[in-house]
This record gives sequence, C-alpha cells and structure tokens, in this order.
Amino acid sequence: MNIVDIAEFYSHPLGRVTQGVLAAKLKPAVVVPADQLVLGLGYASPYIQGHERALSFMMARAGVIHWPEQGKVRSALVDELDLPLGDNVVDVALLVHALEFAESAEELMEEVWRVLSPQGRLIVVVPNRRGFWSVSDASPFGQGQPFSTNQLMTLLKAAQFSLKRVDYSLIAPPWLGLPLMKGLEPLGRTGIGRMGGVIVIEAVKQIHAYSTGKLVRRALPRLRPVLLPNPQPAGRGLASRG
Repeated sequence: MNIVDIAEFYSHPLGRVTQGVLAAKLKPAVVVPADQLVLGLGYASPYIQGHERALSFMMARAGVIHWPEQGKVRSALVDELDLPLGDNVVDVALLVHALEFAESAEELMEEVWRVLSPQGRLIVVVPNRRGFWSVSDASPFGQGQPFSTNQLMTLLKAAQFSLKRVDYSLIAPPWLGLPLMKGLEPLGRTGIGRMGGVIVIEAVKQIHAYSTGKLVRRALPRLRPVLLPNPQPAGRGLASRG
C-alpha cells in the first residue's frame, strides 16, 4: 500500500476508531520528556502527535505526505535501511505500518538499533499472523508480511534488543462492528488477546560488553622456598675395607 492509501484509511470511521484504540495502547510508551527525540517510521504520525521533538520518516516505496499540517515540516521520504540520522541520537522509535512492508526486516532492525541511543526504546506494531486483521483487506494491517510473536522475539534478539513488553490490540475482528472494538480491548493481555489483530512489542537497545584487548593477569600463588637435603655424591661415606 502507498502512503496515500494508508492515510485515507485513517480518515474513514473504521480508521478513526482504529487510531483511537491503538493510540490509547501506545500512549504510555511514547510519552517522553520534551527534550527527547521520537522517531516514527512507516506511518506513525497519528501516534506521535503533540511531541515537540518528533520526526515522521516514511518509506521510499510507499511515498510521503506533509506532516504536521501546520508548522515546520518534520516528515521525510527515506530509505528505511539507510536512515539519514547519526548513531545513538533517537530516544524512542515507533514503527507502525513499517516492518511488514520492509524489504529486509533484519536489516531494518539493525538500522533502527544504530540510530537509537543506549537504552533507547523501540515500539513495534505489526499485523498478528494469528489474528483476523491480517486476512482482511479492510485495513492496512491486512497487507504486507504478518508476524507471529515468536518471530518478532527472535528478530529483536538477533538485532541486540532486550524484550520489555508484549501486548496485543484490535481484539475484535474488523467485520464485527465499531462498538465492539473498544469494548474488547481489555482482553489484550488474556489468552483471547493472542488472536488480536496486531502485536505491540516494546524493547530496549542492548549494549553488549566487549573485550578491551588487554590481558587479564591472574594472581598466582607465591612459592615459598623450601630447604631440601643436599644429595651426597655416589660413593661418599662408604668406608674402604682392606
């Protein structure tokens, strides 16, 4: 899907309810101090509204739209595998409508890891392979590559992220009607929640210890001198017999 299709979805009744449900789920994770930088990748702009230091990067193959509607433009068209940012500059990265459309999920995770600051947080929203939304064309979550929870956890571990939280949202299938969508959200952390339309996973950038190249000297036990008897030369002390 291109970015215009996704934006149009959010202008329809189902999209507006979807945005409200997901925004409530994501709000505790994306609320950060004003001096921290929040990066939205994919189409995350509806969920980072109001942040003073927020960037909305949209993937090259999908296109880009102006954001925010007023003020300085903070959206950009980017190659998701080569983000135009330095190392360790992002405090929170939010991926929505991104990972499932990426050319390489592994390389995307590595690139997000690069731009995140030490202990920076990553929040990913992806279609749930076990959910009903991934098989419906009613929303952008029915497009791209869905994931299972285990697949996501393996992907994050390989990219040196430490898992912090796993949650589920959009519990009601899109064809059950709008009133049920908000009512079933509290079931997200139950067994039923595992059938939710999207997986919401939060992780932290992990910094592994590395060797400095210096040899570690181990203390050796001190050897105390011991007096040993002086061996006598052969034949000494033997009396000659005549």
